Amino acid sequence: QVLVKESGGGLVQPGGSLRLSCAASGRIRSIDAMGWYRQAPGKQRELVATITSGNSTNYADPVKGRFTISRDNGKNMVYLQMNSLKPEDTAVYYCSADVQNYYLLRREYWGQGTQVTVSS
Repeated sequence: QVLVKESGGGLVQPGGSLRLSCAASGRIRSIDAMGWYRQAPGKQRELVATITSGNSTNYADPVKGRFTISRDNGKNMVYLQMNSLKPEDTAVYYCSADVQNYYLLRREYWGQGTQVTVSS
């Protein structure tokens, strides 16, 4: 009943920028934390950034100072502004939403991922 979908990925040169978007839809009472994760080929999925419903943020060390996470609670959306991109940022980026339904049950939902490729 809940769908999470990312968009905005693509190919960019080193030093460039991309803005990812993620929308959660369906039977949603509220969303607490939302986050971005990424997975490169042959590597484990890793945290990129998280944001709470109160706009408290947390960033992984490799992206601090370059990426900015934000959200629109009214639209159930979260964004990731990525600046000064590096080849090592290349990965599939996944969106996560900690959703509470109208039965007051909580579950973490994941999107299908969007590819970000940083290459010259």
